[in-house]
Amino acid sequence: METTLNKNTKHYDVITPTDLINHWQGHRGLTRRVIEAFPEEAFFNHTIGGMRPFSDMVMELLGIAGPGIKEIASGVQAPLNENFDHGNKKAKILELWDEATNDINTYWVQIKPEQFQQHIKIFGQYEGTVHSSIFYFIDNEIHHRGQGYVYLRSLGIEPPPFYER
Repeated sequence: METTLNKNTKHYDVITPTDLINHWQGHRGLTRRVIEAFPEEAFFNHTIGGMRPFSDMVMELLGIAGPGIKEIASGVQAPLNENFDHGNKKAKILELWDEATNDINTYWVQIKPEQFQQHIKIFGQYEGTVHSSIFYFIDNEIHHRGQGYVYLRSLGIEPPPFYER
């Protein structure tokens, strides 16, 4: 599909919003399985080479994904918050993960296709377009999940296959 944005610029659609959310939710499901694979104590305490515990990385992901999509859909900015009450319980983090997944699905359908090219300043501090912000959300999750894979392997645990999304 080709649409003309103005007389000098053409825009080509290569992925639909539905395809993109399905791709992202596949990644989110895989990241959830990585969280599940961690022993409780290691999830909150295991580190390598000065990296944060995986639980802290997941808190970052929780602070970005659901709230970021909500901001994109609603236009209401909120500061980035990576601190969630979880009581050092992996089950609570999984519950928060599932809530964020539901939030993403709820707000995603409110984003109009033409919004994806709009310039935004997500969380009041990161400039880009809607689609570049969403790509960042996905790329950041993949990056941290990779760190989780390293942690799991160092604990002698086989992580879920990365290609099973």
